[in-house]
Amino acid sequence: MKRNPPSPLLRKEAKIAWLMMAPALIVLCIVAVYPVLRTFWLSLREMSLKNPGSGFPFIGLANYAETFTDSRAITDILFTAKFTLITVALELLFGFGAALLMNQPFRGRGLTRAAILVPWAIPTSVSALMWKFIYNDQYGLFNDILYRLGVIPAYRSWLSTSSDTFMSLVITDVWKTFPFMALLILAGLQMLPAELYESAKLDGAGVFKRFRHITLPLMKRTLLVALLFRTLDAFRVFDLISVMTGGANGTESIAIYAHKQMMSFLNFGYGSALAVIIFLVVFIISLIYMRFIGSDMLPIE
Repeated sequence: MKRNPPSPLLRKEAKIAWLMMAPALIVLCIVAVYPVLRTFWLSLREMSLKNPGSGFPFIGLANYAETFTDSRAITDILFTAKFTLITVALELLFGFGAALLMNQPFRGRGLTRAAILVPWAIPTSVSALMWKFIYNDQYGLFNDILYRLGVIPAYRSWLSTSSDTFMSLVITDVWKTFPFMALLILAGLQMLPAELYESAKLDGAGVFKRFRHITLPLMKRTLLVALLFRTLDAFRVFDLISVMTGGANGTESIAIYAHKQMMSFLNFGYGSALAVIIFLVVFIISLIYMRFIGSDMLPIE
């Protein structure tokens, strides 16, 4: 069936809308689109500031091919993926639990909601520095608490071995960002119709059945949105690890490695290629999440 052309009024409104969006689109291109395109352009060149007289020749995808033979880059990508999976899973678990608790009526609920957001409001670099002092092997609060509880026989350095350092980073990141998950999930919980829960109670459904058959199915898209934001943020982790360990003890993320390539080794070509790879991975993750968010997949029986 042939569509009717838009009326002059609709065309005029569309033109006004584009004019009003133009400033925002221009700013977006300056702060987002141009840096991405510039980084991609740099990744196609042999651009090392240690050899400024080379003229920075065009080498195509050679920098990208180098990542497949760079064991350090592969190790960092695997570490970043591992860190992302574990922290996001724990943040979802604790965030969902905190949201369910804050959604219940009890005295002091407003104060609890405000207090739980404090870790998220603290800048990441400040949180990392604070937890670095907490993990100190001589006067750290973490050692003191565990020692008094009899969990450890003596004070230990939590940032000296690979396993302890990874655990410390996970604890810090979960403490810092699970309130963000809780805030998003709480907003979704408050939009659920109370009539469904009242009907389920009348039908004899217990707490677990109401949670499984009402809360989870209706919260599917909210949970996916929360997971999307946290997954993208966790995979780009930089400041937390940079402040706490600097990438030592096998905790170097791919973002830190890209930064070192450019700032320490002055290899802007290869560093830009690593940055573009991070962008592509994040973009693919976004597409996957959006595929689930925009469909009726992942049914929960």
